[in-house]
Amino acid sequence: MVKKEHCKKCGKELTPDEIGATKKLVNRGAAVYYCLDCLAEAFEITREDIEKKIVYFKEMGCTLFQ
Repeated sequence: MVKKEHCKKCGKELTPDEIGATKKLVNRGAAVYYCLDCLAEAFEITREDIEKKIVYFKEMGCTLFQ
């Protein structure tokens, strides 16, 4: 059984991309994760900005986004 991760701030169940985004944007060794909305709020950017970065990182072959 796979343990489901939840956003530390709002409690939403996270997707693998949200976990990868937290690791890429905050700290690769992060043990707590945030949803895209909470990450966007923390960085004072839009959710769409983070979604565009995720696409970019996937295209570049980043192993955090499989």
